[in-house]
Amino acid sequence: MNEFPEFMKCPANRIVTTGQSTPGVEGYIFDGADGSQMAFWTCPQPAASAPHAHDFDEYMAVMQGCYTLIIDGKRIPVKAGEEYFIPRGVQHGGEVLAGTRTIHAFGGHRANRVVFAPVVTPAGPPGA
Repeated sequence: MNEFPEFMKCPANRIVTTGQSTPGVEGYIFDGADGSQMAFWTCPQPAASAPHAHDFDEYMAVMQGCYTLIIDGKRIPVKAGEEYFIPRGVQHGGEVLAGTRTIHAFGGHRANRVVFAPVVTPAGPPGA
C-alpha cells in the first residue's frame, strides 16, 4: 500500500496544520475514551520535525519509508515495519523521507482537528 485507506482519512478527523511538528505532512487523528490519541501521518516530501517533548508517552510505527528520530543528538532511523517508544518528557525531533507513512499512539491529547465552518444558506420567503 502507498497510502492509508480512505476510511482513515475522513475530513472531520484531519489534523490542523498549525498543530503539526513536521511541516507539509497530512495527518488524521482518532481519540480514545481515556484522552489518548492515535495519529496517522503521510509525508509527501522530505521534512524535518522540530525538537519537542510531550507530557505523555508516544509510540510510533513506520508503515512505509523512514523516519529518523533525533534524541540527544543521536540519529535513530526507524524504517518500514519498525517501531519506537518515546517516554514522556524526552526531547525529540526527526527527519522524514518523502513518501513516509507513520502511525503514532499518544498517551494524551496531541493534536486538534481542522474546524469546518457551518454552511449558512439564506432563508427564503415563508412557505418556500
